[in-house]
Parts: sequence; C-alpha cells; structure tokens
Amino acid sequence: MAMESSTLYKLIVLYMLNKVNFPLTNSQITGFFLDKEYTNYFNVQQVLSELVEAELVSCEIVRNASYYQITSEGRDTLGFFVNKIPGPIIDDMDLFLINNKYELRNEVGTISDYYRSTNQDYIVHCQVKEGKSTLIELNLSVPTKEEAALMCNNWKEASQEIYANVMRQLMQDNKSEETDS
Repeated sequence: MAMESSTLYKLIVLYMLNKVNFPLTNSQITGFFLDKEYTNYFNVQQVLSELVEAELVSCEIVRNASYYQITSEGRDTLGFFVNKIPGPIIDDMDLFLINNKYELRNEVGTISDYYRSTNQDYIVHCQVKEGKSTLIELNLSVPTKEEAALMCNNWKEASQEIYANVMRQLMQDNKSEETDS
C-alpha cells in the first residue's frame, strides 16, 4: 500500500508541475498536500527527492528555497500514467491551481539573492520573471551582508512598484518636455 501511495504522490507532483508554466516551490507543493490532508510533510519531501533523483523533476535552490520544474522525462512519464490519478484528486489540483495561479506565479517569479563580490562588498541580485522571460533584473552593490539580506527581503513587496517606476521613467517622451520649456 505504501508503494501505491508513493506512486500516487509522485504523479500528483508531476501533474501539478505540468499544469503550470513556472516552477513551484517546495512550500507550495507541500502546502497543497497538507491542506488536502493527502499525506504528511516527510512523505512529500521523500517524493520530491525521489523525483529529482529519477530526473523526472529538476530542482534549483535560491536563498534556501527549492524551485521545482517538470523535465521532459517527467512529462513522458506523466503521459503514461496520468489516468491512474483519481478524478477527485485531479479536480482538487485543478481548482487549487486556478484559485492560486496568480499568487503561485508571483511568489516564484520574484527572485532575490546576494553573494559576496571579489572586492568584499555584497551584490544583491533581484529579478522578476514571467515564465522563462525576465521582466526586470537588477544587480546592486551594498557594503554589508545585513543590507543585502534586507534588500532581498524587501524585493518581493517593492518589485512591482520599482518595475512600474523604471518603465515610466524609460518610456517618458522627452521631446514633449523639451517643447514645454
């Protein structure tokens, strides 16, 4: 029975990752399983680990967050076995993804990290992605690790306003300003 459950959990993860065009975080995937009370945290972690090991899912780690995407092998595997997922579970996943798609995408599309540069300051790397496209990317140099961490923590909240401001500034028609003076 445990083998059947593990296989079902793997198919659920593959199905969810296949339905979105962006990576899902460990916490997003785990949250679905726990909210629906399908299994416990440790089983989800084991399933994710086995999927990565089997190269059905890829994992990228950014600032202590794991981002998962389905691989082409994962898509092929899902194609063979998708009919093994019970209809009510598919309905639960589809509803979850529809109701949370904006929040899920926003959470994984807004990325920030920092690293120490060769001249001993810190480079804060901030990005907003939509699918595989990068909408904005900034690299800022700051003197301390604390400032770098603070900027990374604030990026999620501030990114939309910063992006809008940059676009507004860059799209300004300077010719109309010249004729006004």
